[in-house]
Amino acid sequence: MRQEVFPDAEGKRRQFRRTGFENSTDAQKELDRVRALLALAPEDEPEDLARVSDLIMLCQKERSPLPDPENTGRLLKAGFSLTSRLTVSEWLDVWLKGKKRLRPTGTTRYDVDIRCHLKPRIGHIRLDKLRVEHLDEMFEGIDATNVEVLEQNAQRRQAVEDLKSIEDRAARRTAREAIAAMPPFRRVTGLSSQHHIKATLRAALNTAIARQLITFNPAQHVELTTAPKPKALVWTAARIAEWKRTGKKPSPVMVWTPAQAGLFLDHVSDHRLYALWHLFCFRGPRRGEGVGARWVDFDRDTPCLSVETQLVQLGWNVLEGEPKTSSGIRVVALDPDTNSVLIYHEKLQKAERFRFGPGWADTGRIFVEEDGTWLHPGKVSDLFARLVEEAGLPPVRLHDLRHLAATLALLAGIDIRVVSEMLGHSETAVTRDIYQTVLEEIAREAAEAVVKLVPRRKAVYPRPGITVA
Repeated sequence: MRQEVFPDAEGKRRQFRRTGFENSTDAQKELDRVRALLALAPEDEPEDLARVSDLIMLCQKERSPLPDPENTGRLLKAGFSLTSRLTVSEWLDVWLKGKKRLRPTGTTRYDVDIRCHLKPRIGHIRLDKLRVEHLDEMFEGIDATNVEVLEQNAQRRQAVEDLKSIEDRAARRTAREAIAAMPPFRRVTGLSSQHHIKATLRAALNTAIARQLITFNPAQHVELTTAPKPKALVWTAARIAEWKRTGKKPSPVMVWTPAQAGLFLDHVSDHRLYALWHLFCFRGPRRGEGVGARWVDFDRDTPCLSVETQLVQLGWNVLEGEPKTSSGIRVVALDPDTNSVLIYHEKLQKAERFRFGPGWADTGRIFVEEDGTWLHPGKVSDLFARLVEEAGLPPVRLHDLRHLAATLALLAGIDIRVVSEMLGHSETAVTRDIYQTVLEEIAREAAEAVVKLVPRRKAVYPRPGITVA
């Protein structure tokens, strides 16, 4: 059996030849497949004809079966090489390059997943050969690396601690050299990060299916342990005492009581960015939304503040972008106090601008540096942490002020739908899930405070003569 194919790069004629068939029917089937492959490329597309012919001749050289014409047609249309098998790494590069509509922060997160995890562990595997077993091995490898990182971190931490007790100069120098030779402190790849890695791969493979490069998405069938969400807790007196004793926060997400929030606002009442801290505490914008607020979005007569843009941190660079989600684009109603605070802040900014002179940058932002330039989101977080420490209050993250604002609003009896819209949540269930526990704790604290207001001369329990089983 033989079939003429497209000439090679030098113009020489080529023929596909194959023998050893048991009968003429089998030979005809092979010939039909060769012609079906050639038919994928129109005669007026010599480049495609050459690519298909190169594939056919490669099969002859390797004595391998001819590929399926349907799958080959998909690769041809997508512009992929037909003679080299597309790997997971190659496809991830193509996929990420096509994600043009993503926000920069989203692209960066995809890039980290691909560069640090997917490529090193499964990038070499052919895309059409990727199976669930490969992904199970990948996540098992990530877990093993986590154990190694924790051990190395512990060794380095112990070495640093031991260094404090070494007095001899030569011994200290030797110890420092040993520490310098150790692996640096590293973060483990936690459950939430593993779920994001899986989501990145699943999205990339779904696109490959849409382009008809593959028919099965193994990432949809990988089972990972559900990452527990940090539980928001209130800074009660008992938790504050334990934090002072151990130096550890009870939860990554901690919420101030109304009294603690009042102490903080009193402490920063003379700060040039008081209006920003006030807005965070009572209206709970996200960090980027707060520092990115513009005067054009502020309506003092209504009064309200529209959330149309935000300043996001990418590495250490700051970029302007849209809110996190479509529900993040919203109008936040302002109470009279917050409205007055912003009006007064505008007067202070005008005075600051006058003092600075003609070099002041008119960015149109409500909250700016003293020269009018953008506030850096990372610097605002650092500044907030310093102010909290100065106030002698238990630590909370800047983002936790969103929890405070929601809690205060719900305690004031505001409908949860209104609170959800204020925060830019997609649905009220999100708001309810986050703040139900916090509300219960603050309500309990309030109940205990009411009881303590009434002085008692003697304890009610236990009562004399009554035995409690």
